[in-house]
Amino acid sequence: MLSELFDSAARIHRLRAGPAGAELDEFAHVLSEVRYAQITTRRHVRAAEHFVSWADRHGISVSGLSEDALDRFGRHVPRCRCAGFGHSDRGLLHGAHLFLRHLKDSGTITVAAVATPVPEPALLMTFREWMQRQRGACASTVDNYAIHIRELLRHVGLELDKLDARGLRQFVMEGSKTCGWAAAKKRTTALRMFVRFLIAEGKCAVGLDGAIPVLAHWRLSALPRYLQEDEVERVIASCDITSPVGKRDRAILLLLARLGLRAGDIVQLRLRDIDWQGAWLHVSGKGRRQTRLPLTHEVGRALVAYLTDGRPPTDTDVVFIRCRAPFRAFRSHCNVSVIVDRALRRAHVTRPSRGAAHLLRHSVATSMLRHGASLHDVAALLRHQSIATTQIYAKVDVIVLRTIAQPWPEVPPC
Repeated sequence: MLSELFDSAARIHRLRAGPAGAELDEFAHVLSEVRYAQITTRRHVRAAEHFVSWADRHGISVSGLSEDALDRFGRHVPRCRCAGFGHSDRGLLHGAHLFLRHLKDSGTITVAAVATPVPEPALLMTFREWMQRQRGACASTVDNYAIHIRELLRHVGLELDKLDARGLRQFVMEGSKTCGWAAAKKRTTALRMFVRFLIAEGKCAVGLDGAIPVLAHWRLSALPRYLQEDEVERVIASCDITSPVGKRDRAILLLLARLGLRAGDIVQLRLRDIDWQGAWLHVSGKGRRQTRLPLTHEVGRALVAYLTDGRPPTDTDVVFIRCRAPFRAFRSHCNVSVIVDRALRRAHVTRPSRGAAHLLRHSVATSMLRHGASLHDVAALLRHQSIATTQIYAKVDVIVLRTIAQPWPEVPPC
């Protein structure tokens, strides 16, 4: 593989004759397999060679390379004067990091032993199975619940027959003192679901879930944060559609702003979910509920532009992937929020709330109502199970609300 990267026979000989010749050759092959550009692969191989050369001078063999050695090499890089390696930069350390990861993955070096994780209680494992079987919950939801359930089990132990309403209520109230409303609600939701599981299994008294207090919160007391229609258009137009990144980001923004998809929906979207013949988009939302949304001409064209002239060749069937090697799916919904946040900055639009991706979902709901759509129409697009969830959008059009507000008797209007 090295002979395909470098023209100089002397350079190739030096690489292969060095202390990590075979490892560097395999490293170059692995980078090529995950579709790094040739110029990038060459740069990372040089960085790895530099790392190995520095380690050799300090008495560290290839099999002895570690995170500690990488940290020391990182301190060396800014003041590097090593002959034959030219100017050092940040990319050098990244290449060394990739090489160290390759050595770990290939088994050339052994990863330092870590503390044995505490095994999950058998009761919690049974709860996981129950949640997936009875509630159709995904693994990430149960993981979030497990955080609070472990805390409860540490508090009461396995003597669940001694769990009573007073103790359960006190546990909830004590834990809610140091967190905000949203975090406290997640805590009570997790505990309530766990107690219902215990009731179903016959491990605690029937009705004990009613002892968990409902936190006071007037969800219709505030307005949802949204962008004006012209701001949404500026955000979408900020993408450079001559580049692969711009094509991908524009398709994502349109799915968020026109169809009201969640960031998680974007991450989970597969090629098979797009029905080109029927112009439908199949979305698996919360609770694994399958929904079919209309694939509009505008969104469809953006997807075609990305898939045919922007998406790198890859084996995965995930629609949206990284535009730089290694070409893989987004790690989480946070990547989608980063894309929206960057578009907001490019368009010079101030973000009125924390959730960048959800901001466009609120905006499409607001826009639909202002153009005469009903709450049921909005609920259908946003895939709300209950119309009560959608009712908050009835308050967003302040201008219309002012027209129906009645003046106070015998008081002149402002």
